[in-house]
Amino acid sequence: MVKIGNIEVGEFPLLLAPMEDVSDPPFRAVCKKHGADVMYTEFISSEGLIRDAAKSVQKLDVFEYERPIAIQIFGNEIESMRQSAAICEQAGPDFIDINYGCPVKKVAGKGAGAGILKDIPKMVEMTKEIVNSTSLPVTVKTRLGWDDNTKYIVDVAERLQDVGIAAIAIHGRTRSQMYKGEADWSLIADVKNNPRMHIPVFGNGDINSPEKVVEYKNRFGVDGIMVGRASIGNPWFFNEVKHFMKTGEYLQKPSLKDKVKIVKEHLKFSVEWKGHRLGVVEMRRHYANYFKGIENFKPIRMQLVTIDSYDELVTILNNIV
Repeated sequence: MVKIGNIEVGEFPLLLAPMEDVSDPPFRAVCKKHGADVMYTEFISSEGLIRDAAKSVQKLDVFEYERPIAIQIFGNEIESMRQSAAICEQAGPDFIDINYGCPVKKVAGKGAGAGILKDIPKMVEMTKEIVNSTSLPVTVKTRLGWDDNTKYIVDVAERLQDVGIAAIAIHGRTRSQMYKGEADWSLIADVKNNPRMHIPVFGNGDINSPEKVVEYKNRFGVDGIMVGRASIGNPWFFNEVKHFMKTGEYLQKPSLKDKVKIVKEHLKFSVEWKGHRLGVVEMRRHYANYFKGIENFKPIRMQLVTIDSYDELVTILNNIV
């Protein structure tokens, strides 16, 4: 049984990656229902939390059925990160995750997210301060390094473990790669196989099929796998993986009727959590992914992304099947 701190997370947990503008409570709800074991919030700005910015504070919402769940924070100031960890603890997550992996310029360019990979001593110091500021387990999500010349992840992971983190998730790319090229899992395996490592090591990057999960589990020996893009419009991916791991066979794909039911659940939660206007608008980014590959779907999709009425949207969805 894999444990993060003293929290059991499954024999081989499947973790829903923290994805900006995706991993909100409505999306997490449908992923949890379809087999995800561990949840992460979208990343939250430490400065935003301290300023009490509405968008940051709303992201602190966690629900009982999501557990175990981590609130993920990012920032480049040690004191701000320490304070924000204390704020997060009040929201009642199971653990706190530090984002040392986000590659986008507006984050990494300011020394937060993957930007801190340019300053490993600061990364270690920040982690130590956060661990010491909370009674919750602290985990880290990061990348192999800043670029091909700085893939120090084996040493970095050990140093982060030494200052008290309870688990690490590693995306098998450098910051310079962004999301291009192939993820290199051999270095994730090197972290796992380091005899000094005793915390769970989770792999992330390019997981897009049940076979790949089984192959990477066996080949690289990780304790669990974090799934990101493969789950977008496809929250049943987690159950597909679990079924394949158990039986070696593919779970039957959801029918169009099944998909519509899931989309309606997702939409309903989106409106309940965000309010009518925002809930309807922010759901628009999901329709193309949910209904990918369906012939002659464009006219319906155009309706779904232009209509503002929740009731009308439900009617359109009901008419699909």
